[in-house]
Amino acid sequence: MKPELMEIARRATLFRGMSEEIAAQVLSQARLRSFDRGATIFLQGERASAIYIVVSGWVKLYRIAPNGTEAVVGVFTKGRSIGEAVAFRHDVYPVAAEAVTDCEVIRIEADSVLRLLQDNPGIAVSILAATFAHLHGLVEQIEQLKAQTGAQRVAEFLLELSDCREGACTVTLPYDKVLIAGRLGMKPESLSRAFAKLRSFGVSVHQNHAKIADVSRLRDYAEEDPALAWNRPA
Repeated sequence: MKPELMEIARRATLFRGMSEEIAAQVLSQARLRSFDRGATIFLQGERASAIYIVVSGWVKLYRIAPNGTEAVVGVFTKGRSIGEAVAFRHDVYPVAAEAVTDCEVIRIEADSVLRLLQDNPGIAVSILAATFAHLHGLVEQIEQLKAQTGAQRVAEFLLELSDCREGACTVTLPYDKVLIAGRLGMKPESLSRAFAKLRSFGVSVHQNHAKIADVSRLRDYAEEDPALAWNRPA
């Protein structure tokens, strides 16, 4: 595998606790795969046999409820891993994965990792760490849904995309607004209202770009007590 792909893979939580030697052994059998926008990477209910690491583009994880409603569980990009918890148990994927944009992913067969695990028990710690990281991310999402207003969730989303600590900043929305709404547990019309509310905090949206007049001010709003945020006029 090319050095640049190895470097991206090592960013994934699964590999952070592994030695260079073990990581190289795992990745020696990995394969790079490309998917066009809208392509299915794996299906909900499909037998899980591989772990994926996003190299480029964006991948959506979603679940279809019995009534046919789609619930977006997460949207992942470069350096994020998918599927560890179920692949190592040979369980089924509880969600489906779809390429939101043209993307490339590294596919790692779970069995190749499990074979190495017999001689290198330390790999188990890396597996547990990756599983915990995904669980922690889901807990954070639940906390946002329960303890933040819609506008605060959008503000936090923009701050996550920003590479500025203070002052003015412009961020590019990485995927369409319908998916952003789903990722934040909102309806598209609620997202539009949230963007409108954020204008009073210096946020203006033009097509797929959001201009933030003052990152610190927006961060203060995102972290504000929700009881105060809810009572602000729209």
